[in-house]
Amino acid sequence: MRKVLISSFDMEVGGVERSLVSLLSNFDYFDNEVDLMLYRHTGDFMNLLSDKHKLLPEVKEYAMYRKSIKETFDDKLYVLAITRILANVNSKILGKIKNIEEVGYIQMQLMWKYALPFLPILDKEYDVAISYLWPHYFISEKVKAKRKIAWIHTDYSTIETDIDMDLKMWNKFDYIMAVSEECKNAFLKKYPSLKGKVRVMENITSPEFIRKMAEEDIEENIKEDDSFKLVSVARLSHAKGIDTAVRALKILHNRGLTNIKWYVVGYGGDEEIIRRLIKENNLEESFILLGKKINPYPYMKFADIYVQPSRYEGKAVTVGEAQILGKPVLITNYPTAKSQVRDKYDGVICELSIEGIANGIEDLFNNIDKLKLLEDNCKNSDYSNSYELEKLYSLYR
Repeated sequence: MRKVLISSFDMEVGGVERSLVSLLSNFDYFDNEVDLMLYRHTGDFMNLLSDKHKLLPEVKEYAMYRKSIKETFDDKLYVLAITRILANVNSKILGKIKNIEEVGYIQMQLMWKYALPFLPILDKEYDVAISYLWPHYFISEKVKAKRKIAWIHTDYSTIETDIDMDLKMWNKFDYIMAVSEECKNAFLKKYPSLKGKVRVMENITSPEFIRKMAEEDIEENIKEDDSFKLVSVARLSHAKGIDTAVRALKILHNRGLTNIKWYVVGYGGDEEIIRRLIKENNLEESFILLGKKINPYPYMKFADIYVQPSRYEGKAVTVGEAQILGKPVLITNYPTAKSQVRDKYDGVICELSIEGIANGIEDLFNNIDKLKLLEDNCKNSDYSNSYELEKLYSLYR
């Protein structure tokens, strides 16, 4: 029996968290004794966790990473609160010096760098320790394990990080697991010296679970809505491109396609910006934010097209889930898009632009035969992949 530790931040609603639930649900508990370390025991997905693994107690010093600076002061973690302030200030300074518009990733790196001396070490020793969400400093610095594995969920060529700081962290790991071949290649363009460490393992999907969850009843009128329905499930963030979706729907309405409505399941920091865009474009009745949903699958089920308008992705979990539900999929041509969709077979890859999204939707809207072909091909494809876990087990057996 091998002792395994898996760590992540929390179980808030999101693609990474859904993929973690699937990983844990399909894990081999006959040969592995699994501990789960969540920095904070929060999130609507907490009740989806398996009872086959052990959830370690919350540690207040690590819970700090999912709290505000004020809450950190309230918890009397004064030194850690100060490190948060320093990271905030210094990341903004670095952003101005290096002309970096989005400094959130650098801020997170600095938060960990400054706080590391004051964070506790985990006493137990493991055969393998898996860090599921970047930054991976907890596993790299505070855990004893014979093997250490870090996960890549995003396209690192599109985000700004301090490469030297990152390399010191990555080099503490024996292996780095990317969720797609394209995700791996994008990562290695930024960190070519890590080539020997990187492997590929797709997010685990469970078609039976997704189809069962899709049958749950919902109250919203999307099920009675007889308009042509677009659905997206995503955080309301710059990366997911929901702002471009609003502008694309405006183009479609200007072209006379006023029977198209767009439903978005999700929440996030850009909600105010997106709501303002919806109002400015007079789309209050047509671009509908449904908010956070523990179960997004019934909403996907009612889609005529599932749309992923992202600026970048590692591998969007929701795209595969929509395909499992037999939905025609339209995604933008972000660098890892070809790992998600076989273009014109089980989905369509459109130009990564506002007009490209609008054109892609209009083409499918006007071509029922193409929509039906995509739908049939999805229904006839096998998207189950629990066998992918063998790639992980082989790294520490």
